[in-house]
Amino acid sequence: MKIKIIMPVFNDWEALKLLITRTDELYKNKGYRISYLAVDDCSSIPYNAEDFRDFDLQVIHLISNQGHQRAIAIGLSYFADNRDADTVIVMDSDGEDQPEHIEDLLTKAAATPDKIIFAKRKKRTESFVFRFFYRIYKLLFKLLTGNIITFGNYSLIPAHLVRKLANVSELWNNYPGAIIRSRLPFDSVPLDRGVRLAGKSKMNFSSLVLHGMSAVSVFLDITAVRIVMFAAAMIVSSVVGVFIALYFKFVLGQATPGWATSVISGLFIVFIQGFFIALFILFMVLSSRRYTSFIPYFGYKKFIESVE
Repeated sequence: MKIKIIMPVFNDWEALKLLITRTDELYKNKGYRISYLAVDDCSSIPYNAEDFRDFDLQVIHLISNQGHQRAIAIGLSYFADNRDADTVIVMDSDGEDQPEHIEDLLTKAAATPDKIIFAKRKKRTESFVFRFFYRIYKLLFKLLTGNIITFGNYSLIPAHLVRKLANVSELWNNYPGAIIRSRLPFDSVPLDRGVRLAGKSKMNFSSLVLHGMSAVSVFLDITAVRIVMFAAAMIVSSVVGVFIALYFKFVLGQATPGWATSVISGLFIVFIQGFFIALFILFMVLSSRRYTSFIPYFGYKKFIESVE
């Protein structure tokens, strides 16, 4: 079996070398022919081809920094045009996606050959603060989109599905979200997350928030409907509240002086907020429909500076 491993890289050349070395050692006698495609996301540390001359590695150099999600989209689009493997593995280049688990993904894929297989995170190695906010992110993702996301980039894609995936516009924003939205069949296998092999993570709190927002943006229309429903609930609740306040004041005569005025003023503010939230979301969705979606497969070449 020919396997292509696609990895976005930003300055993690040392970790990448350790990862490829470890992967080759694990699978050299198991009948797999593994090659690597690294997408250099305009690294500030130059790539030294001499360090990787012993490996079957191809490097795509991007002309500008696009972020690891778009780097993955470019790598998949490039593979779709240059298909040279039976299976594609998408993984990070820092070693947190453990190469030992490739075997688990392949085993799961053998049972379901036409599905994309994700590594579902069973145990994470990050700090308590990261794990706390990650739980909040998953909860918000569920509330806003109606979907559950328990996996990241680490996954296996049957080669015949790569071209279809590369034609999904949402792939440009978020890889896992795009697969959920594309309705391509997928499954998962629970696996532990590893630790970095070298260097320090480039991910900070701001980039994590942006990453979460990019995943939610894939489901913009669904999210918009849910927010509009929430705004409508605010409007209805404020109107009902006004009638209750008036009933207490003029029918039951139980309202203290100034109470009804204060309550109605507060509910009026809630009404105005709900109205403008709904109006803003409506115009935002209608405006987004005016623009043609970017399809990675048809536009990826303009981001490539060179391939070696």
